[in-house]
Amino acid sequence: MSEDKTEIRAIVRALEGPRALVEVESGGCGRCHEEGGCGGQNLTQMFCTGPKTYLADNHCGAAVGDKVIVGIAAGAVSQTANLAYGIPLTATIIGAALGSQWGSDLAAMAGAGLGLVLSVLYVRFRTTNPTGNFAARPHIISRS
Repeated sequence: MSEDKTEIRAIVRALEGPRALVEVESGGCGRCHEEGGCGGQNLTQMFCTGPKTYLADNHCGAAVGDKVIVGIAAGAVSQTANLAYGIPLTATIIGAALGSQWGSDLAAMAGAGLGLVLSVLYVRFRTTNPTGNFAARPHIISRS
């Protein structure tokens, strides 16, 4: 594994246009207990059952059944977790605090709900936007 990229072995299960649905051989990169590891394997083991599958950019032309190496920029997983969990939580708390300025619990709940909805829309926009750093998205590096 390179220092600026996290890599994991996977098997291509399906092709979806320029991307491949890959099934990883373990629940993460295996760096959970190292400095800089995100702890994702611990979360996947706790909350997920069955195979772990992800969409990865397939610019190397891997076919269904190929064993591949999938890479993602170091830190991208923790940044994505912060985006997916941190922003909605923060927006909900801020919305509740702003809503409570009107003095009622109903206003605080409405503010929290509005903050949550707006943050989910923002996160959805950020995650579906095709522009950005290619290395920050999962991508097939090579066939193994």
